[in-house]
Amino acid sequence: MAEADSPARTISLGTGVEAVDAAAWDALHDGGNPFVGHAFLSLLEDSGSVGPGTGWQAAPLLVEDAAGVLLAAAPAYLKSHSQGEYVFDQGWADAWTRAGGDYYPKLQIAAPFTPVPGPRLLAPDSDDARLLIRAAETVVRQNGLSSAHATFVAPDQMPLFEGAGWLVRRDIQFHFANAGYASFDDFLATLTSAKRKQLRKERARAVEGLRIEELTGDAIRPEHWDAMWLFYQDTGARKWGQPYLTRAAFDLIGARMAEQVVLLLACDGERPVAGALHFLGADTLYGRYWGCLVDIPYLHFELCYYRAIDIAIERGLARVEAGAQGGHKLARGYGPVATWSAHFFADPGFRRAVADFLEQERRAEEAEMDWLEGHMPFRRAD
Repeated sequence: MAEADSPARTISLGTGVEAVDAAAWDALHDGGNPFVGHAFLSLLEDSGSVGPGTGWQAAPLLVEDAAGVLLAAAPAYLKSHSQGEYVFDQGWADAWTRAGGDYYPKLQIAAPFTPVPGPRLLAPDSDDARLLIRAAETVVRQNGLSSAHATFVAPDQMPLFEGAGWLVRRDIQFHFANAGYASFDDFLATLTSAKRKQLRKERARAVEGLRIEELTGDAIRPEHWDAMWLFYQDTGARKWGQPYLTRAAFDLIGARMAEQVVLLLACDGERPVAGALHFLGADTLYGRYWGCLVDIPYLHFELCYYRAIDIAIERGLARVEAGAQGGHKLARGYGPVATWSAHFFADPGFRRAVADFLEQERRAEEAEMDWLEGHMPFRRAD
């Protein structure tokens, strides 16, 4: 797609983020969220994690001025399936197919394989952000696609999608909020007595006979990435059938983003038996990948949740976001937080059907949120 929207703006559909100048792309956002940065998105392409054969065809939406200066962009993909999104629309796809339509390909505005809320419209100017939304709608209409979806949208950008008439969907994640804690024990003091005892027991049991290494930057060596790849493969095979990231993606994370990651390895002697990879944002620690070769009780909680809290407190970070779903995080001090997505359908009848579904889903989700907020493990104020 190449469309002249006004004498001062040109909207186009790119062939990939890697083809866009990195400095120009990164000038469009504040750098606080690593998953919309040029380094992360381009390494997915360069590693073959997205691209031919993956069902993710990179097609970033780009807004340029008359001189070719990039003014706004959105990470977008033409999808031939609904895997790796964490906002589940397979039911919509089945309904559209039964009605005689082709749900795929669809347009997905997202950070691939990354259920992390963040900006999806990289545009310092709100008018240019609205142009990106119009561009997504134009791609759908001009190419006969069923729909466009923007998933895990930062809350402050949702009004732009709502104003454009996109349907809104809400889901729940569990995040840790750092209330200025001085230590993990300081955090524990806010929990009920029973929960404090449970967490201490789990942490002690998890590391019996193990040594935990915390690595970042140049301290992460090739053999550490080899180990993390094995762990990730195990988790990917069990959860998704096959891993989303390729082996090369881990090497490129090390080459391009090592200072933005914290790798935790659990070692039995000199042998790593489990690992968790976290990414550092401006004020948030993002838990992303985990895996193990042996089944050790509570080790997943230790590497993915408790150590993440330790890191956030030590670094003065405001939050830990430990990934999608997982009601078991509630008992470990991670509170329920709403996440948001926006959906555009070209067919009016299909749009009405999805809107009816979302209204029913919203009522159920609100009831679930109320229940979760009433079952937090914190001590009640006197």
